[in-house]
Amino acid sequence: MAKILVVDDDTAINELIKVNLELAYYKVITALDGNKGYALAKQEMPDLIILDVMMPEVDGYTVAKRIRENESTKDIPILMLTALGMLQNKVQGFNIGVDDYLVKPFEMEELLVRVKALLKRSNNIPKSVAVKEVLTRGDITLIPESYSIEINGKQAKVTPIEFDIVNLLMQNYGNMVSSAKILNDVWGYSPDDAVETIRVHMRHIRSKLDKITGGKKYIETIYGGGYRLIPEGIEEKAK
Repeated sequence: MAKILVVDDDTAINELIKVNLELAYYKVITALDGNKGYALAKQEMPDLIILDVMMPEVDGYTVAKRIRENESTKDIPILMLTALGMLQNKVQGFNIGVDDYLVKPFEMEELLVRVKALLKRSNNIPKSVAVKEVLTRGDITLIPESYSIEINGKQAKVTPIEFDIVNLLMQNYGNMVSSAKILNDVWGYSPDDAVETIRVHMRHIRSKLDKITGGKKYIETIYGGGYRLIPEGIEEKAK
C-alpha cells in the first residue's frame, strides 16, 4: 500500500483529499503547515507528497526546496496544489524539482489520476529497470540504478522524470518524439501548459549534460514537433 503525505493548511481540503485517497486504498498522513510537513517527509518517507503552495510561515516552494535538498527525501515525487494558475508559478515549481502541478479548484478524479501516474514510478525506479530496453547507444549510456547519464566516461545525475524523458528519447533514437508522446509516456496524461512543462525539463537536462559533453549537443529541438536524441552528438555551431 503506497503511503502519501498531504500538506495543506486548509483543513477541509486536507480532510477531503485524505478521505478520497483512503477510499482508493492509499495510506495517508497529513500536515497542516509546512514545517510539520517537511518533518513528516523525513520521518515517514512517503511514496508521494501532495503539497499546497500557499501556506502561512513556510510556503510550499520552500518545503519542496528543502525536500529536494535533503539526501533522504530528494527523490520523493511531489504533486503541488495551487490556486495560482499563472504559468510562472508552475515554472517556479518545476525549477525547484516539483514533479507535477494541479490547480485549485480541481476534480478529485483528476487528483487520483495524477497520483496514480506519479506512483507508476514505484519506489522511484525508472521503468527501464524492469523492462528490457536500449540503455546504450553511440556516446550515451543510461545507468538506471543511479539515475545517471554517462557520455564518454563522464556522468551527469538527473531526476527520475528527467531520466525517463532521456530514456524515451533513447528508445526512439534518431527519430523525433512529439511533445504529446513525452507527456503520455512519462507523465501518463496530458497536463495543461504542456509545452512549457517539457521545455523546463529539457532545459534542466541540457544544462546537466552540457557539463560533461565537451561542447557537443545530444538533444535536438524539432520546432513545432518535439525532440530528437542524437547518440553520437553534434558539435555546437560557433556563434
